[in-house]
Amino acid sequence: MCSDTFGVGVRVTEAELRFLVRVPTDIDSGWTDPEAFQSLVAEVVWERLDRRSVLETIANEYDTGDTVTLGTVTLDPDGSVVDHDLTVPGRFDDEEA
Repeated sequence: MCSDTFGVGVRVTEAELRFLVRVPTDIDSGWTDPEAFQSLVAEVVWERLDRRSVLETIANEYDTGDTVTLGTVTLDPDGSVVDHDLTVPGRFDDEEA
């Protein structure tokens, strides 16, 4: 069994905020149900970040068409969380960056 790292983010559309899971091309064959692992990734993210404040920040700070990266989650196919690197999004002015 091999751990896989999934990138996570939120895409801003005109109608909604869409939670995105970037799946590695060399994903372990132990992941047999895409909906199950995508749901698991979302669960891990929202257990570690405050969903309401993250989505409010994205809705208020980002424009339609933007994709906001939240970080990564590394999981084993049995659902164990191996690691995560998640951050609350924030917009930086060019002068501050």
